[in-house]
Amino acid sequence: MKQAGFSDVEYGLCKRTTKREEFLKAMDEFIPREEWVPCVEPYYPSGRRGRPPTGIEKMLRMYLLQCWCNLSDERQVV
Repeated sequence: MKQAGFSDVEYGLCKRTTKREEFLKAMDEFIPREEWVPCVEPYYPSGRRGRPPTGIEKMLRMYLLQCWCNLSDERQVV
């Protein structure tokens, strides 16, 4: 195993953040999960039967991202 030099350490600390990382960090700061999860929990499936459900926090983030970026597939009424 090769020993890391000063330039390797310095370059490793200067990692450029991507737009995705910036967006997810801002989303984590914006959403008060500690307050929202207890509100959603009574309506979320318990998973007693069948396939175990995905975590509440993950589903909440996906739902908000879907709404913010207009990614929902709503049925068009003609």
